[in-house]
Amino acid sequence: MSILEMLHARLTARKIGQDRFGNTYYEARKTLPVYNRKRRYVVTAHGQDPTKVPAEWHAWLHHTTDAPLDEAARLPWQKEHQPNLTGTAGAWRPKGHDYSGGQRRVTGGDYEAWTP
Repeated sequence: MSILEMLHARLTARKIGQDRFGNTYYEARKTLPVYNRKRRYVVTAHGQDPTKVPAEWHAWLHHTTDAPLDEAARLPWQKEHQPNLTGTAGAWRPKGHDYSGGQRRVTGGDYEAWTP
């Protein structure tokens, strides 16, 4: 989080809470005349990566809920939040991808044209 973000947040908004990843959530003190509601935003703890915002806070950020959802009320079947892994070594690669060995099943070599 940059110094300017922190200064802007403390001067123009009030702190609503913090999640288990260290992200801090703010709500503006003034109502925006265009939307007739207060602006909500997050100051992320580790760089500007919006995929690190958990679902409990995502609903609050987008004005889906009036209050943030309880993080402790997670059900046993719910998975832990993961950031977007696209472009990293942990990204999913299908069978036959060049980085996974590159052995694809035959798709074009076994084709025979139909003749009436």
